[in-house]
Amino acid sequence: MWPDRRLLDLFGIEHPIVLAPMAGAMDTDLAIAVAQAGGLASLPMAMLSEQQLREQMAKFRAATSRPLNLNFFCHIPPVPSNEREHAWRELLKPYYIEYGLDPAASVPSSNRMPFDAARCTAVEELKPEVVSFHFGLPAPALLDRVKAAGCIVMSSATTVAEARWLETHGCDVIIAQGYEAGGHRGMFLTDELATQVGTFALLPQVVDAVKVPVIAAGGVTDARGIAAAFVLGASAVQVGSAYMHCPESKVQPLHRAALKSARDDGTVVTNLQSGRPARGFINRVMRELGPINDAAPEFPLAGGALAPLNAKALAQGSGDFLTMWAGQAAALGREMPAGELTAKLANETQALLRKMAG
Repeated sequence: MWPDRRLLDLFGIEHPIVLAPMAGAMDTDLAIAVAQAGGLASLPMAMLSEQQLREQMAKFRAATSRPLNLNFFCHIPPVPSNEREHAWRELLKPYYIEYGLDPAASVPSSNRMPFDAARCTAVEELKPEVVSFHFGLPAPALLDRVKAAGCIVMSSATTVAEARWLETHGCDVIIAQGYEAGGHRGMFLTDELATQVGTFALLPQVVDAVKVPVIAAGGVTDARGIAAAFVLGASAVQVGSAYMHCPESKVQPLHRAALKSARDDGTVVTNLQSGRPARGFINRVMRELGPINDAAPEFPLAGGALAPLNAKALAQGSGDFLTMWAGQAAALGREMPAGELTAKLANETQALLRKMAG
């Protein structure tokens, strides 16, 4: 029934729908529901310790034997800059004073761990069917170990050049991440945000440029988006914002409220929340400081100084500093259990493809 079965056969899944790994917005509950419904489940690992990684994997395996994708970041840890950190704290100082916080108080470190030897050892032990990376690929020696463990490797490309690079460096599957996508941009060969490409312009160009299967990500929230992705050459789609509407997601109540009232122009790409460009719902600090500000420290350091402000604001029922990642098509999401949504997306897409075929 699907026009391209390459990833169905490669992953061992029923539907060409990949759950986007959304750190902070989900855990095993959402992954299990999607897996049991026939999609490819994903678990985000960048905010977890090796022990937590193993615990999440064990919980998933206890519930289902379906395939699983573990997702890791591949960023280079930043070298702290006292000058930039000071400028960032000075920029946030009025908010600290407004919320009754000490502007000079120490702040927590931001927890975003890159893929390293310890995490690679965990992957070798746990042997997930798929391992995906964001911000490029790990060092060749680590990547070789992942592949030797029998894992399928995929990573995100935001340009054709990145897609070619990923294929050349051993990627089995490429995720074409368009500018519409929620969460962090996977860009790693460029920092030119203004030239980032939309999903349905990027996708066919990536498909033409590489031989490996391509997954479409960004703005894919309903059957129309999935069908369009297949017409443009995708072998599967990665869906994020649509699943945040589901009861199994772990988004904050204010984030869930924003999803319910989402508009096409309600998100922006910002570097304020983490130090790296990412798309999310507009909050007060984005409006007042501008979504992109050179004072924000390098990823992931920017989030540290925002954490005390966010905690204080949340206690008062405010999302002034809350990270609420979402894509431009979040408004097309529907509130229903994740398993039901997966089946509905698959059935509606197949019906639409049959209709298009005449």
